[in-house]
Amino acid sequence: MDEHSPVFVISIAAELAGMHPQTLRQYDRLGLVSPGRTAGKSRRYSMRDIEKLQEIARLGSEGVSLEGIRRILELEDQVRDLHGRVRELESALADELLNRPGRRVFAAGSEGEVVTLRAGTRTRRSNQVVVWRPLER
Repeated sequence: MDEHSPVFVISIAAELAGMHPQTLRQYDRLGLVSPGRTAGKSRRYSMRDIEKLQEIARLGSEGVSLEGIRRILELEDQVRDLHGRVRELESALADELLNRPGRRVFAAGSEGEVVTLRAGTRTRRSNQVVVWRPLER
């Protein structure tokens, strides 16, 4: 079962969280925990919602206000989302590094332009000598 699947009715969710169903309704109104809804508009809680309710109870018992709890939960959700995004980016970077045929190497051309070289190749050095003579006036 997916932890985000809304499967528990309010009475079961309240029992699992160790709270009264009216408390869950109040938390829903305050936006602390937003359960899924059926077509008939009845609440359905997921395991993730139950964990949030238990966290709310723990923080409340430590003296944190409901507004403080709301902010903590918001920040925890944001951190969770950011961790997921970092994992996505790390995976994309790893894929890119594995699929890259070789590193790109650049050199300066004779006219100062940027020239792309294959990895492992060297530029040819010119043996020509350039003599500079000031212009005569």
